[in-house]
This record gives sequence, structure tokens and C-alpha cells, in this order.
Amino acid sequence: MNLLSILLQAPATGGANPWSGLLMMVAIIAIFYFLMIRPQQKRQKDVQKAREALAVGDKVVTAGGIYGKIKEIGDVYMLIEIAEGVRIRIDKTSVFASTEDAKQK
Repeated sequence: MNLLSILLQAPATGGANPWSGLLMMVAIIAIFYFLMIRPQQKRQKDVQKAREALAVGDKVVTAGGIYGKIKEIGDVYMLIEIAEGVRIRIDKTSVFASTEDAKQK
């Protein structure tokens, strides 16, 4: 028997425990939380910590794949030099990683 057939199986007798359906739903929600939601939150915290650790002079990669060097950091933006004398202003959340982090992965 596979898991789906076990979960969808109706009780054969009228004396089945009425709490079994509720218990199954709680178990499914707990499994969903520990296997999907919690790891995603941990990854988001790690990415946020890495963005906060960036400083002027670090080499970064944007979400669009642009490589550059940080020249200025504001509250919600970064000024990145992508070529000699060519600077772009991007949102902090679009910075993917430093180039050192990107090479390690």
C-alpha cells in the first residue's frame, strides 16, 4: 500500500476514533513545516546576513548576472562599478552574492 491510499482510506467501522482525522492533519502540517518552511527561512536569514556583511570594495554578482565592485552602500541601494567609469545603482535585495561566495558554490 502506498501512502496516498493509507491517507484516503475511510474507516471500515462506525466506531473509529473521530480524532484520527485531526491528528493526521496536524502531522501533515508539522511535516510540511519542518521539511519546507523552516529550511527556507534559514536560507533567507543566511542571505540577509551575507548582504549585510558586504562592504565597499567587495566584488558582487547581481540577480541579473552583472559582475561588479561596490563603490557606495546606501540604505536600500548599492552603487556598483561594472566597468571603468560605468556605475549602476541597484537595490540591495538584487545582490546575489560576493564573487568569492559564487565561486565556492
